[in-house]
Amino acid sequence: QVQLVESGGGLVQAGGSLRLSCAASGRTFSNYAMGWFRQAPGKEREFVTAISWSGGVTYYTDSVKGRFTISRDNARNTVYLQMNSLKPEDTAVYYCAASAVVTGISLIQPRVYNYWGQGTQVTVSS
Repeated sequence: QVQLVESGGGLVQAGGSLRLSCAASGRTFSNYAMGWFRQAPGKEREFVTAISWSGGVTYYTDSVKGRFTISRDNARNTVYLQMNSLKPEDTAVYYCAASAVVTGISLIQPRVYNYWGQGTQVTVSS
């Protein structure tokens, strides 16, 4: 079992920045790839970004490329999401997730994730 706890969400103006953190506990963190997803009101949960177990491979959805950066610190059992140049359309609940699929393009699919956090709200005002 892996427990995931997100933090760092909040209210920010358009153009601003936030850094989300996801702290993991339980099984060996470095055994898992990690992903961030988001869900806006009335919309389905969507993939944002993912990182392989080693941190050497990352994936981003097109809408956040160049603005968001995912990273991980396996010594601290934490994955981060640095979000810059935020836009109102980035407003959503952001979830981190852990997948036993340690790398690969399948990480863009929610179904490959075994564990999910409870989410943190990000609101970007215009």
